[in-house]
Parts: sequence; C-alpha cells; structure tokens
Amino acid sequence: MNELSCLLEGILFASGEPVYEQKLMQVLGIDADMLHRLAQNLADSYDAEKRGFQLIHLQDSYQMVSRAEYADTIRRALEVRRAPGLSAAALEVLSIVAYRQPVTRAYVEQLRGVDSSNTILTLLDKGLIEGCGRLDVPGRPMIYRTTTAFLRAFSISSLDDLPDLPELTELEQKREAERAEEQA
Repeated sequence: MNELSCLLEGILFASGEPVYEQKLMQVLGIDADMLHRLAQNLADSYDAEKRGFQLIHLQDSYQMVSRAEYADTIRRALEVRRAPGLSAAALEVLSIVAYRQPVTRAYVEQLRGVDSSNTILTLLDKGLIEGCGRLDVPGRPMIYRTTTAFLRAFSISSLDDLPDLPELTELEQKREAERAEEQA
C-alpha cells in the first residue's frame, strides 16, 4: 500500500464520519481521478480480505463503516441501542423531501394536506434532513433537503439510487385536482 492510500485510510478511519471528496483532494494534493482510484483500491482490498469494515461512497464523500453482516455482533459489543423507527408520517415527509428537494414546509403540507411542523422537526433532530437556505419569496421560508445521514440510513450512495416512486406524482396530481375543484 502506498503512502497516499495509507493517508486516505487514516483520514477516513479517524473521522468516523463522511469526508467530502473536495477536502480529501485538497489535503492529499490529488485530483478526483486519483482519489477515486485510491478509494476503489482500498475498497477492493477490504472486500478481498473480508475485513470487518468497508469503504463506501456517499454522493460526494467517502466513509469507512462496519460491514452490515457484522452489525448484530458489533451492536452487542458496543451495547448500541437501536434508534426507534420512523412513524408513517415521518416516512411520508422524508419521501417528499427526498424526491422533491429542496422543498419548503408549506410544499410538504400542501402535498400531505396536514400540518407537518412537528414531523419536520423530528427529521431535523434525527439528522435525516437539514435546512439549506431560504426561498426568496415573502416570509423567506426555510427550504429542506436530505443529508448524508439519510443516505447512510437507507444504504444508498446518492439520490439517483432512490427507487421510482409513482405514488408521489399521483399524490401531487390528486392535490392539484382537489385545489382546482375548491377554486371552481
């Protein structure tokens, strides 16, 4: 293993969190192609050696994580308590944010037809969504998007990996039809 590979491995191991590609390229003094080659070589060697951890690529960052097949043993060893699952409402709001981001609370509520303030706060607290600015309209409402914690929680590398969700489009069309009827 060359020095750059060792440095990349050390940075990712010490971080424990996703590290942005730009930061890694800057610190290591390498370009994107070299970073991707180094990361792929590390990932391949971990896989070949059946290591207890793996290197994952999350949209625009890398992270070292323990392998899923060892999760139960690791959880018992570290006495990690599993966080409670998400409610149906939280999953619905999270789906809307994931598929239509960036979105405002008003947009989410318009689609769902109910107040979603508490659900959005729950998702913010869990780190699955984050505020990413304000919409340039009167009142300047906060806009939300998913986080890398969302990607990790659902074991996907990027939003492109999300499955097609025709139900969301149908829900939007249904709400539009209801609004048209109300205005008529």
